[in-house]
Amino acid sequence: MTTEDKAGSHRLDKWLWHARFYKTRSLATAAINGGKVHLNAERIKPAHQVRVGDRLSLSLQGMVAEFEVLGLPRRRGPAAEAQAAYLETPASVERRARLLEQLRLAQVSRPRSEGRPDKRDRRLLMRLQRDQT
Repeated sequence: MTTEDKAGSHRLDKWLWHARFYKTRSLATAAINGGKVHLNAERIKPAHQVRVGDRLSLSLQGMVAEFEVLGLPRRRGPAAEAQAAYLETPASVERRARLLEQLRLAQVSRPRSEGRPDKRDRRLLMRLQRDQT
């Protein structure tokens, strides 16, 4: 591999760590090995080279997000510097926003209690359980 090739590409696990998708490089490697990261719609290994223009598909917190590689950061720097290295696709942004809204609505509609039952409520619950058996 020539020096030009090395300058124009990064190891995928290093790029994910530099772009701040994962807190450590070993977590990035584990995600890649676990099939949570796809490069150009293919499952790959951590040492695979990533180049500008490649498309990444990541499973982040149960949601799939797609990114385009815009740059190859030389170090793990500030978040603003890391965010300049990628761009989330508009379809991915819309899909994640829709899923987050669905999760929020599901959380709102879930019945909630006001806390632990007091003595009277506990006795009512025990009576109901006893009557059901």
